[in-house]
Amino acid sequence: MKQENLNRMGKLLSRRAALAQLAAAGAASAIVGHSSAAELQSRQAGSCGFPLKVAGQPVELQVVAVTPYTLRVSLVPISADGTVRLVEKSLALVEREWPPPLARVRSVQNSLSVRKDETRLVLSHLENGVQIDVFPRSSLRVRQLRISVSDGTVRFSLNDGPLFGLGEGGPQLDRRGHAYPMDNGQAGPDLDVTGARMPIPWLIGSAGWALFFHQPSGSFDLTGAEGRFAPIDGQRLVPLDFFLTAAADPRQIMKEFAKLTGFPHMPPVWALGYLQSHRTLVSREEVLDEARTFRDKKLPCDALIYLGTGFCPSGWNTGHGSFTFNSRVFPDPEEIIRELHAEHFRIVLHVVNPPKHLHGRVTGRDADLETADDARRYWDEHLKVFRLGVDGWWPDEGDGLPAESRLVRNRMYWEGPQLERPTLRPFALHRNGYAGMQRYGWLWSGDIDSVWQTPRAQVQVGINTGLSGMPYWGTDTGGFVTTPELTGELFVRWFQFSAFCPLFRSHGRTWKLRLPWGWDTGEYGPTELEGYSGRSGLPDRSELHNQQVEPICRKYLDLRYRLLPYLYTAVREAHDTGLPVMRALWLHYPDDPHALERGDEYLWGRDILVCPVTEKAASSRTLYLPPGLWYDFWTEERLEGGREITRAVDLATLPLYVRAGAIIPMGPVKQYTTEPADGALTLNVYSGADSELELYEDDGVSFNFRRGEFMRLRASWRDRSRELNLSLAEGSKMLAPSPRKIDVRVVPGGSRNQSLFNGKLKALRF
Repeated sequence: MKQENLNRMGKLLSRRAALAQLAAAGAASAIVGHSSAAELQSRQAGSCGFPLKVAGQPVELQVVAVTPYTLRVSLVPISADGTVRLVEKSLALVEREWPPPLARVRSVQNSLSVRKDETRLVLSHLENGVQIDVFPRSSLRVRQLRISVSDGTVRFSLNDGPLFGLGEGGPQLDRRGHAYPMDNGQAGPDLDVTGARMPIPWLIGSAGWALFFHQPSGSFDLTGAEGRFAPIDGQRLVPLDFFLTAAADPRQIMKEFAKLTGFPHMPPVWALGYLQSHRTLVSREEVLDEARTFRDKKLPCDALIYLGTGFCPSGWNTGHGSFTFNSRVFPDPEEIIRELHAEHFRIVLHVVNPPKHLHGRVTGRDADLETADDARRYWDEHLKVFRLGVDGWWPDEGDGLPAESRLVRNRMYWEGPQLERPTLRPFALHRNGYAGMQRYGWLWSGDIDSVWQTPRAQVQVGINTGLSGMPYWGTDTGGFVTTPELTGELFVRWFQFSAFCPLFRSHGRTWKLRLPWGWDTGEYGPTELEGYSGRSGLPDRSELHNQQVEPICRKYLDLRYRLLPYLYTAVREAHDTGLPVMRALWLHYPDDPHALERGDEYLWGRDILVCPVTEKAASSRTLYLPPGLWYDFWTEERLEGGREITRAVDLATLPLYVRAGAIIPMGPVKQYTTEPADGALTLNVYSGADSELELYEDDGVSFNFRRGEFMRLRASWRDRSRELNLSLAEGSKMLAPSPRKIDVRVVPGGSRNQSLFNGKLKALRF
């Protein structure tokens, strides 16, 4: 595009100018009310306005009101016979019936206005494109977009406030001021700190709007006063298909994205426990001894993950990407898996080398097996191993796969296991995906370095990944590439942070230092740093006799498992609403400018504020408490919010705060998530405001919740009367054990009331 055209298009029309232009158009403006889209198309096609073209190709602009909050705008090519080519289906969008277009426009004369409910959209002709002004619900500011007909570039107003989303990786937390080529995979100078990139073209404006570019792929430039989305060179410029969402409530914005790309799947509860990764293995005895040590030391753990040979000298298989067990350490894999299952460990295996053009699905036809890159054929390679009792998969690599193939892979590891075990929820931990992968699997942030800067950055990465629609996320606890900066202190601080990530998993080179007891053995174990340059290296040997690490790890393992009722309820909320588990403060405090800016802390579910310590030798942590009353989780000190405070910390303390009015359910400590427990369910009521909790529970492993086999225990607290009412939410049922032991504790003061709940309304007074 010529520079003079760029300059001309760079001058945004103000809302006043747009309204003035609309008024000047007078009778030339067509108000779409009760007239059909077909009637509008006929009038427009017959008018003497300016025909719409992109790169010389005649196009039709279609506007669809997807919901009261979301518009779909598409530029689709017009064929010689006058028909239009529809936007191609993709896995990024859920299958659904789309409403008919509000408008189908092939030319614009002056301006055209489209109304739907409380939203009005005005199309205006520009010298080199079309301008779209969206006047959403009265409480929101006008949104303005301009589409260049020469190259398909979309320019849009950014408004004030931070910008969120765009997937995993890259500069965080506010996306403003940077350009994003939307490259996928482990590349770029910041990989060692911010991790792998998984781009999702979903951009959120904290002022109450969001854009999702469905097709084609493109890059974002957010360095100026207006944003710019440019289709990737060499791709078809049309169809151009994007969605515009406007809503005052950030939670509604997240729900709108879930309606488009899918609500998160409901994972098995064991995936929310602690997962221990292994690298170089010495023998069968070592495999079993590591598992027994967890149980002997009473360190909770749910799954053992085994890396493949090819990334380490001796992994679970015989070669890079093979599906044959390594006989040196797994001479009898079925028996070893049986023994590990007897100790209540799930087994997850690392897999690599996916087909370069993976397509199709595991339910494909027999004829599809003739294609090497077909998903059914590739899944069949897994079956012999899977049938030995493997519980989950760790699909690594795949950076170079196109977005659609990445989603095919995500879907394959969700649908494939269900062919064999239709009643059980699958688990797969991916390094790559795209918009929509939340329907199928988990994500981790790739190969990051063991330096203090990394967890500092990963806090922001995790928050933005959640805002990008992917709630099930985590890191390599301790970092992947060991450096001399990795000490017992850094591992402990990272472990504390990971205890409040959806994925709680330790992994890295020199893997014995990723074990909770690994810092007090006097040995490194296999170092696996040969060939690594940069910052790689080993910690000082003096660090190998650190007796503080294991007890602190135990403290946070126990806390994670005690908070499982709270966490599982937040996961069900993600499944129902699209809200992440790690939540930016913006989601619940959108009108607080200080909350919008915080990328070093987050809400864990609705009610717990998590403030990771990411500074070496820290003796205090400065943090921001959002407006309202808060309680220090550890001391139960009551604090006024809406201000910054400084809290003293020791190595064992991760600052946690609970919102007044919250009801935090906690269970007994377990050694694995599905362990039967006789202890009471504790409901901690943080007084100071009325509140309500709907505690969610199901069997944790099956799909029976889809047919109503779940319990929602409703607890309603009335602060003034100091009364708690317990009941079952409508549509749920009492699950065993029944009656249920309930221990209610009011904070502060610790007033308690122990009772049995059998599903009938019960009132408790304090």
